[in-house]
Amino acid sequence: MTLSQVRKETVPAELAGQRIDNYLLRILKGVPRTRIYRLLRRGEVRVNSGRVKPTHRLQAGDEIRIPPVRRIESESVSPSDRVLADLETRILHEDKRLLVIDKPAGLAVHGGSGIAYGVIESLRQLRPDCQLLDLAHRLDRGTSGCLVIAKRRSTLRELHEAFRKGTVEKRYLALVAGHLEAVRRRVDAPLRAQTGKGGERIMVVHPEGQPARTDFIQKESYRGWSLVQAVPRTGRMHQIRAHAAHIDHPIAMDERYGDRNRDQALRNLGLKRLFLHAESIRFDLDSTGPINIWAPLPAALQTLTEQLNHAG
Repeated sequence: MTLSQVRKETVPAELAGQRIDNYLLRILKGVPRTRIYRLLRRGEVRVNSGRVKPTHRLQAGDEIRIPPVRRIESESVSPSDRVLADLETRILHEDKRLLVIDKPAGLAVHGGSGIAYGVIESLRQLRPDCQLLDLAHRLDRGTSGCLVIAKRRSTLRELHEAFRKGTVEKRYLALVAGHLEAVRRRVDAPLRAQTGKGGERIMVVHPEGQPARTDFIQKESYRGWSLVQAVPRTGRMHQIRAHAAHIDHPIAMDERYGDRNRDQALRNLGLKRLFLHAESIRFDLDSTGPINIWAPLPAALQTLTEQLNHAG
């Protein structure tokens, strides 16, 4: 299907600050992500008659010229009704400014890099009347739990500022190998990105890295494993996973930072996912007031802890 006419759209105030690539991905449903970036590179999309990069931030009143484009359905995979129905049941909190969802493990926060869709694309189908749905932060694909999505640009800015200042408190549950030397352990080790053996991006402790701090609190102890609460005091990529591996307590079933030999016993018990769950998030914004949300431990992880407990 081809959209045969040139379109001109005016950016509403509510979407001021959004990146042009995200704006186009939202309004050009069915158009592959690669095609949208090609339109931007070639200058076929114009903002106020000028060429822009994909990272360009839109302002209220900007005029966007959108050329005729073809929707290639075979290249565009949408979330199934089953996925959408499941996500609807996972909404933990929703108001006019934001929503908090209990993200399932295995679902990325957004599409791209070979991933057809993620949480954000799915929620935009569930809430088509929302002018804006944007991630306030991220969770790794294998991690489950509390994920905050903003419905208003002003709320998104407030959330980003709160994350930057460290006034958002996130708590995770993780199963780690071994036992901590003390009930509480603070890891204060700078992290820097580098390329792993398989070409993937990983974070490693390095003196020239960005400051990073995680507090680990042991909750339960099993034979060879510990259930810990992890509280990140900074927000680096893969921070909890990298810090856990750094102190030789890698998280169970972590393909990038873990220990496959140690994990084999858990595979035998049926664990098929990373044991990392964002159990709670708390913040207090001028626009929202205090928000304190909890996500229950998924059944598969709860079952595993019961098995480990019975094993002694």
